[in-house]
Amino acid sequence: MGKIFYMMGKSSSGKDTIFKEILKKKELNLHQIVLYTTRPARANETDGVQYHFVDEERLSEFQDAGKVIELRAYQVVGGVWKYFTVDDEQTDLDTKDYLAIGTLVSYEKLRDYYGAERIVPIYVEVEDGMRLARALDRERRQIKPNYDEMCRRFLADSADFSEENLEKAGIKKRFQNEELQKCVEEITEFILFQQEDSEL
Repeated sequence: MGKIFYMMGKSSSGKDTIFKEILKKKELNLHQIVLYTTRPARANETDGVQYHFVDEERLSEFQDAGKVIELRAYQVVGGVWKYFTVDDEQTDLDTKDYLAIGTLVSYEKLRDYYGAERIVPIYVEVEDGMRLARALDRERRQIKPNYDEMCRRFLADSADFSEENLEKAGIKKRFQNEELQKCVEEITEFILFQQEDSEL
């Protein structure tokens, strides 16, 4: 039975970097689930890699076809950005394991859709001061820095990933990303253990 390892964390927790490093681990043999978004791509993002970048019309087509598993809409300084997961037949849980990345809400929706036995949460944590410094550094590197949105996202994550919400979602294990390579190794070992356990 295949599993979806679902990576989560507040903005600038390093989850995107860890996600890429985990995907490179050949011993894990993980396949990527790419989520969809209507927000514009950032300077270092590629369509079909970090996200499928689509417009509202394409989203409506998926909704009309009943293929949207979960959808989140965020009011940002520049308008409304939507993030969503599509049942686009990119997953074969009978034979493969997958790695996906998203929010706590999206994790819960996928867990309800596929079943709790198939979704394994991987929650990445970083101390807030370090996280804010990373966010500021990343925003400065953008062609058009959007500091208002950076601050909105930082504050919104504090609410979205509150201790109450984490407990409600059943998130117990946490991976501290104080040192990247160590965190990657800990997550790799965790996934390997889960894969071996599912084979028994």
